[in-house]
Amino acid sequence: MVYGELFLQRMRPKAYTVRYARSWVGNPLLYVSGAMASLGDALFGYSQGVTAAFQVQPNFIHRMYGQGVSVEEVKMGDMEVWPLLPALMVACLNITALFAALLSAYLSDYLGRRLTIRIGGAIYLGASIIQMFSPSFASLVVGRMIQGVGTGILSTTVPIYQCEIAPTSARGMFIALEGLWENLGYCLSSWIGYAFFFDMRSGHSWRGPYAVQAFVSLVLFTWTFYLPETPRWLIQNGFKTEGLWTLADLHAGGDITDVMVNRTYHEIIDTLEFEERHNTSTDSPWRCLFQEYTRRSVMAWTAHMFAQLNGINALLHFLPEILTKAGYPVAKALFWSSICSAFYLAGTIPAVLYIDKLGRIRCLILGSVALTIALTIVGAFEVCIEHWPHKLSTDSGALGVVGGMSIYLFSFASTWGPIPWLLGAELFPLKVRAKGMAMSTISDWLFEFVVAFAAPSMFRTLRGQVFFVLAGFCIISGLIVHLIFVETGNQTLEEIGGIFGDEIVPPRLSDEQDPVHNVERRRGRGHTLLSMNSQITAATAAVRATGHAPHRESRRPLHSALLAVPVARWEGRGSGNRRVAMP
Repeated sequence: MVYGELFLQRMRPKAYTVRYARSWVGNPLLYVSGAMASLGDALFGYSQGVTAAFQVQPNFIHRMYGQGVSVEEVKMGDMEVWPLLPALMVACLNITALFAALLSAYLSDYLGRRLTIRIGGAIYLGASIIQMFSPSFASLVVGRMIQGVGTGILSTTVPIYQCEIAPTSARGMFIALEGLWENLGYCLSSWIGYAFFFDMRSGHSWRGPYAVQAFVSLVLFTWTFYLPETPRWLIQNGFKTEGLWTLADLHAGGDITDVMVNRTYHEIIDTLEFEERHNTSTDSPWRCLFQEYTRRSVMAWTAHMFAQLNGINALLHFLPEILTKAGYPVAKALFWSSICSAFYLAGTIPAVLYIDKLGRIRCLILGSVALTIALTIVGAFEVCIEHWPHKLSTDSGALGVVGGMSIYLFSFASTWGPIPWLLGAELFPLKVRAKGMAMSTISDWLFEFVVAFAAPSMFRTLRGQVFFVLAGFCIISGLIVHLIFVETGNQTLEEIGGIFGDEIVPPRLSDEQDPVHNVERRRGRGHTLLSMNSQITAATAAVRATGHAPHRESRRPLHSALLAVPVARWEGRGSGNRRVAMP
């Protein structure tokens, strides 16, 4: 690992290139950057839905699993596939994603969040092409394993990117939007799988969905050239001026003299300097996670662990097959699984709206209760279908399973879907944030592998009773959250450490003491008037005199100014622009 770190150190960016248009600065840049980065999650969600559809796709099963399975048998839902084959196809991605999550901790620290997302997108694109043209099951597994590398990199880096560009009051919303994209990918793939089912005798029935996946990967890879780097990574790696400009572009329409931009900028710098001065430990960042940040590590690890043990990927990967066993023919099972995926997508809307208002802990506990109820409903209908089929018509029993699954997916998407990713990205201080996120992501992929690999055998042996087992895990998860977890909402990333008793950065001078922010507030006619002191006026004039932000006219009053603001100019360099400090 030492030689690898030395190599990454040499590859560390020496300059920061900006390609986004100046007309984008402000909210358009903020939300477009968050949405485009989340395409990485959309790809993973899409992959889940495609894999689920392929478990009942006649041509795919005949081509990849073979061994006496005819197209007619698959059409009738009479499939006798060795459980190890679909388990291996699903779970092979999780193993490589686990190791890629570890790798991404180093990539994102040394190369930056933006470049790491680009690398993940490129790997995903190559893997999609391999799977699209796979002639055999072995080559398909190789493609899935390569895709796992891209998935592991993206699933670790994108949440960090979202947390570091998001405003404090909307950090949960940004991670929920990430979940929205993942669920949108799953929903889209479910309907695409249903549409291609009717071309069941052609290889297009399974190659077509992979072609769509390759296209989305290409869009993500291309768009990373226009994403801004996160301000915190820039400042931590010596690009302080660029970090200030990026903060202003994301949160203040390009105004580097904005009060909140300056306070955030100095808070980041002060935190980094404080950590450097007080970091006397010679332990590695990985050891620090378990020695200095034990409770945070337990929270991040168990959140992802229970997200998987609550059953989500056991159900997502095999949902059409579950519905065929409930009594639906294959085409109808694909249709109703697509309806369930729409509930999965809709469930992210409450998360976007309320995750910051209700708090992380309350959402997780409510989610555990709702998941327990939903799984109990599904299990009850499955047991009735198995043991008392004469008491339920086929449509009634299967429709009950669909209803329970819809409640489950909606509830999971609102709670246990986005929050574990949010916790992993926000719990840890900047110096170990990438390592902490990687550690929590490893938990996710490890337990997803266990669940996905065990699911086919569990469904075959336990049948409907497996849903009661999953409901038991949901109850345990709610108790663990209540006993161990700590609320972290509505705190800046730099303030969260104080919740866990960390020694935090002493606050800067108060407004009364700080000549830069010395503001006299007067009440008058229902609004607050700001009276700038002479020092701010002088600083503002100085900033204007240097011609700050030549790319932008003064669209708002300069209501604050720093006495020492890093001023920059634009320098054209090839296909992009680079901000450099003005002499």
